[in-house]
Amino acid sequence: MINTKIYKSVYKLAEELLEADRIGNQQAFDAFYAELQALCIDNENTNKDHPEQWETLADFTGDLDEALVRYEKALEKATTVNSKDHMSSIAFSMAVIQIELGQTDAAITSLQNARISANKIEDKELKAEIDELLAKQLAD
Repeated sequence: MINTKIYKSVYKLAEELLEADRIGNQQAFDAFYAELQALCIDNENTNKDHPEQWETLADFTGDLDEALVRYEKALEKATTVNSKDHMSSIAFSMAVIQIELGQTDAAITSLQNARISANKIEDKELKAEIDELLAKQLAD
C-alpha cells in the first residue's frame, strides 16, 4: 500500500507535468520532473518506497532507454511487494517502448509477463490492451 502523502505528491506532480507538457512549458516540466525524481530517490529503499512513484517517473521520462531503466526499477519494486496491478501496467508500458525501439522479442516477453500478472487484476481495459498488443506482435 502506498503512503497517502506520497501518493498525493506523485499524483499532483503528474498533473503538473501533464499541464506543463500541454502548454509547452519545458522549464516547468523539467522542474516538476526533477521534483518527482528527487521524491523517488529520497524514498528509495525506505518504507515510503513504492512502484507507483517509479512508474510515474518512467511515464514522464523522454529518453526511451532511460524510461526502460526506470520501468525495470518500478517492476522490481512491484514484484517485491507482489502488486499485480503495477506489475501488469509496468510490463505493458515496457513493451510499448520495446516495440518502439525495435526490441520485438523483449516486448513479447514483457507482454506475456503482463498477461500473467493481469490475470489477478480487475482492470478489464488493461487486460484487453495487453491481449491485443500481444496478438499483434505474435502475428507480425
